[in-house]
Amino acid sequence: MKTKEKEIVTLKRSLLADTENKLNKQIEMEGKSSAYYLSMASWCDMKGYTHSARFLYDHAEEERMHMLKLFRYINDAGGHAIQPEITGIRHHFNTLREVFELILEHEIEVTKSINHIVDHCFNIKDFATFSFMQWYVTEQREEETLARRALELFDIIGEEGVGLWTIDQELGKLHSNVPTEN
Repeated sequence: MKTKEKEIVTLKRSLLADTENKLNKQIEMEGKSSAYYLSMASWCDMKGYTHSARFLYDHAEEERMHMLKLFRYINDAGGHAIQPEITGIRHHFNTLREVFELILEHEIEVTKSINHIVDHCFNIKDFATFSFMQWYVTEQREEETLARRALELFDIIGEEGVGLWTIDQELGKLHSNVPTEN
Protein backbone atom coordinates (compact mmCIF):
# COMPACT_ATOMS: atom_id res chain seq x y z
CA MET A 1 0.00 0.00 0.00
CA LYS A 2 1.31 3.42 -0.89
CA THR A 3 2.16 5.77 1.97
CA LYS A 4 -0.58 8.27 1.01
CA GLU A 5 -3.24 5.53 0.87
CA LYS A 6 -2.02 4.15 4.18
CA GLU A 7 -2.37 7.62 5.76
CA ILE A 8 -5.95 7.90 4.49
CA VAL A 9 -6.89 4.51 5.95
CA THR A 10 -5.28 5.48 9.26
CA LEU A 11 -7.28 8.70 9.29
CA LYS A 12 -10.50 6.68 9.04
CA ARG A 13 -9.71 5.07 12.41
CA SER A 14 -10.78 6.67 15.65
CA LEU A 15 -9.48 3.75 17.68
CA LEU A 16 -5.83 3.60 18.69
CA ALA A 17 -4.08 0.28 18.02
CA ASP A 18 -3.36 -0.22 21.75
CA THR A 19 -7.03 0.27 22.62
CA GLU A 20 -8.08 -2.05 19.80
CA ASN A 21 -5.73 -4.70 21.18
CA LYS A 22 -7.19 -4.36 24.69
CA LEU A 23 -10.73 -4.59 23.33
CA ASN A 24 -9.82 -7.66 21.29
CA LYS A 25 -8.47 -9.27 24.47
CA GLN A 26 -11.82 -8.47 26.10
CA ILE A 27 -13.56 -10.13 23.14
CA GLU A 28 -11.52 -13.24 23.91
CA MET A 29 -12.49 -13.05 27.58
CA GLU A 30 -16.20 -12.71 26.74
CA GLY A 31 -15.93 -15.59 24.25
CA LYS A 32 -14.29 -17.77 26.88
CA SER A 33 -17.00 -16.76 29.35
CA SER A 34 -19.65 -17.92 26.92
CA ALA A 35 -17.88 -21.24 26.30
CA TYR A 36 -17.21 -21.73 30.01
CA TYR A 37 -20.85 -21.18 30.95
CA LEU A 38 -22.00 -23.44 28.13
CA SER A 39 -19.74 -26.20 29.44
CA MET A 40 -21.07 -25.65 32.97
CA ALA A 41 -24.64 -25.78 31.64
CA SER A 42 -23.96 -29.11 29.97
CA TRP A 43 -22.49 -30.52 33.19
CA CYS A 44 -25.53 -29.31 35.15
CA ASP A 45 -27.85 -30.90 32.57
CA MET A 46 -25.95 -34.17 32.84
CA LYS A 47 -26.25 -34.09 36.66
CA GLY A 48 -29.98 -33.31 36.62
CA TYR A 49 -29.75 -29.67 37.72
CA THR A 50 -32.19 -28.51 35.04
CA HIS A 51 -32.86 -25.02 36.42
CA SER A 52 -29.16 -24.33 36.89
CA ALA A 53 -28.52 -25.62 33.37
CA ARG A 54 -31.16 -23.29 31.92
CA PHE A 55 -29.68 -20.38 33.88
CA LEU A 56 -26.21 -21.16 32.51
CA TYR A 57 -27.34 -21.78 28.91
CA ASP A 58 -28.96 -18.34 28.93
CA HIS A 59 -25.92 -16.83 30.60
CA ALA A 60 -23.66 -18.33 27.92
CA GLU A 61 -25.76 -16.61 25.26
CA GLU A 62 -25.64 -13.32 27.17
CA GLU A 63 -21.83 -13.50 27.29
CA ARG A 64 -21.78 -14.11 23.54
CA MET A 65 -23.85 -10.95 23.09
CA HIS A 66 -21.29 -9.04 25.18
CA MET A 67 -18.63 -10.29 22.79
CA LEU A 68 -20.61 -9.23 19.72
CA LYS A 69 -21.21 -5.77 21.17
CA LEU A 70 -17.43 -5.31 21.38
CA PHE A 71 -17.00 -6.70 17.85
CA ARG A 72 -19.36 -4.10 16.44
CA TYR A 73 -17.78 -1.26 18.39
CA ILE A 74 -14.24 -2.06 17.22
CA ASN A 75 -15.27 -2.41 13.59
CA ASP A 76 -17.47 0.71 13.67
CA ALA A 77 -14.50 2.68 15.04
CA GLY A 78 -12.36 1.60 12.08
CA GLY A 79 -10.57 -1.22 13.84
CA HIS A 80 -10.57 -4.94 13.21
CA ALA A 81 -12.31 -7.21 15.71
CA ILE A 82 -10.72 -10.64 15.87
CA GLN A 83 -12.60 -13.90 16.48
CA PRO A 84 -10.70 -15.52 19.33
CA GLU A 85 -9.58 -19.10 19.45
CA ILE A 86 -11.29 -20.65 22.47
CA THR A 87 -9.36 -23.46 24.14
CA GLY A 88 -8.80 -24.85 27.61
CA ILE A 89 -12.45 -24.94 28.68
CA ARG A 90 -13.13 -27.16 31.69
CA HIS A 91 -15.90 -29.76 31.20
CA HIS A 92 -16.18 -31.54 34.55
CA PHE A 93 -16.90 -30.13 37.99
CA ASN A 94 -17.03 -31.68 41.43
CA THR A 95 -20.19 -30.04 42.78
CA LEU A 96 -22.89 -27.56 41.88
CA ARG A 97 -21.47 -25.21 44.50
CA GLU A 98 -18.06 -25.38 42.79
CA VAL A 99 -19.69 -24.28 39.52
CA PHE A 100 -21.06 -21.15 41.14
CA GLU A 101 -17.86 -20.46 43.08
CA LEU A 102 -15.97 -20.57 39.77
CA ILE A 103 -18.53 -18.25 38.21
CA LEU A 104 -17.97 -15.62 40.91
CA GLU A 105 -14.18 -15.91 40.59
CA HIS A 106 -14.46 -15.59 36.82
CA GLU A 107 -16.77 -12.57 36.96
CA ILE A 108 -14.36 -10.80 39.32
CA GLU A 109 -11.59 -11.36 36.75
CA VAL A 110 -13.82 -9.96 34.00
CA THR A 111 -14.51 -6.90 36.15
CA LYS A 112 -10.77 -6.33 36.61
CA SER A 113 -10.27 -6.56 32.86
CA ILE A 114 -13.10 -4.10 32.15
CA ASN A 115 -11.72 -1.69 34.74
CA HIS A 116 -8.27 -1.91 33.13
CA ILE A 117 -9.72 -0.93 29.75
CA VAL A 118 -11.76 1.91 31.26
CA ASP A 119 -8.68 3.23 33.09
CA HIS A 120 -6.65 3.04 29.88
CA CYS A 121 -9.32 4.93 27.90
CA PHE A 122 -9.61 7.63 30.55
CA ASN A 123 -5.83 8.11 30.69
CA ILE A 124 -5.46 8.49 26.92
CA LYS A 125 -8.61 10.64 26.73
CA ASP A 126 -10.47 8.23 24.44
CA PHE A 127 -13.81 9.36 25.80
CA ALA A 128 -15.87 7.61 23.13
CA THR A 129 -14.53 4.21 24.16
CA PHE A 130 -14.62 5.25 27.82
CA SER A 131 -18.32 6.05 27.42
CA PHE A 132 -19.00 2.81 25.51
CA MET A 133 -17.32 0.79 28.28
CA GLN A 134 -19.59 2.26 30.97
CA TRP A 135 -22.26 -0.23 29.89
CA TYR A 136 -19.80 -3.03 30.73
CA VAL A 137 -18.94 -1.46 34.09
CA THR A 138 -22.63 -1.49 35.06
CA GLU A 139 -23.15 -4.96 33.60
CA GLN A 140 -20.24 -6.37 35.59
CA ARG A 141 -21.66 -5.05 38.83
CA GLU A 142 -24.88 -6.93 37.99
CA GLU A 143 -22.94 -10.08 37.03
CA GLU A 144 -20.98 -10.14 40.29
CA THR A 145 -24.09 -9.44 42.36
CA LEU A 146 -25.96 -12.28 40.65
CA ALA A 147 -23.05 -14.69 41.23
CA ARG A 148 -22.91 -13.72 44.91
CA ARG A 149 -26.68 -14.22 45.29
CA ALA A 150 -26.40 -17.65 43.71
CA LEU A 151 -23.67 -18.66 46.17
CA GLU A 152 -25.66 -17.32 49.11
CA LEU A 153 -28.34 -19.90 48.32
CA PHE A 154 -25.91 -22.67 49.21
CA ASP A 155 -25.23 -21.11 52.62
CA ILE A 156 -28.84 -20.19 53.39
CA ILE A 157 -30.49 -23.42 52.23
CA GLY A 158 -27.69 -25.91 52.83
CA GLU A 159 -26.83 -28.84 50.59
CA GLU A 160 -28.08 -31.72 52.73
CA GLY A 161 -31.27 -33.67 52.04
CA VAL A 162 -33.39 -31.81 49.50
CA GLY A 163 -31.06 -28.81 49.76
CA LEU A 164 -29.46 -29.21 46.33
CA TRP A 165 -32.85 -29.75 44.71
CA THR A 166 -34.15 -26.59 46.43
CA ILE A 167 -31.04 -24.63 45.44
CA ASP A 168 -31.54 -25.70 41.82
CA GLN A 169 -35.17 -24.52 42.00
CA GLU A 170 -34.11 -21.19 43.49
CA LEU A 171 -31.44 -20.70 40.83
CA GLY A 172 -34.24 -20.99 38.31
CA LYS A 173 -36.02 -18.13 40.06
CA LEU A 174 -32.80 -16.08 40.11
CA HIS A 175 -32.58 -16.77 36.39
CA SER A 176 -36.01 -15.23 35.79
CA ASN A 177 -34.87 -12.04 37.56
CA VAL A 178 -31.91 -11.54 35.22
CA PRO A 179 -32.38 -8.30 33.26
CA THR A 180 -32.67 -8.71 29.51
CA GLU A 181 -29.98 -7.41 27.15
CA ASN A 182 -30.22 -3.89 25.83
